[in-house]
Amino acid sequence: MDNATLWTTPRDCEASDVWAGRNPGTGPKVITVGLADRRADFEHRVALAKREPERDAARRTQVALWVSAVTLAWLVSVSLLVGWGLTGPGPQRGTTSLALAAVLAVLMPFVAAVIATKNRQFVVGGVYVVLTLAMVLPALGIAGAGG
Repeated sequence: MDNATLWTTPRDCEASDVWAGRNPGTGPKVITVGLADRRADFEHRVALAKREPERDAARRTQVALWVSAVTLAWLVSVSLLVGWGLTGPGPQRGTTSLALAAVLAVLMPFVAAVIATKNRQFVVGGVYVVLTLAMVLPALGIAGAGG
């Protein structure tokens, strides 16, 4: 058996119209796929499967770099904003910077969790989700320090 037969339906009309014969000439079409086409498709899938571990390693490295960058930005920005808010000049003592620090204290770990989870690193994403939830109380304390 050299050929395989595939049945397809056109996308421009509904299946009920096609099968009922209401649109002549737009019914199911027969596509014949030869053995060479199936072999080429198989070879392509095997080649992709061989390259998959390399791509996974590269993806893990990329995710680690992005999550590390977000974590460092989070630590530095929140520390600087809290320091500026508590020691800043004036009677208000930087309520805006403390509010921004409180928002970033919750938002940045969530961004890291989204990056990790979107790239199928569920353990890292789960750790950052827990960290996000754990940062809610300190964020409330930071926001309350300004007033």
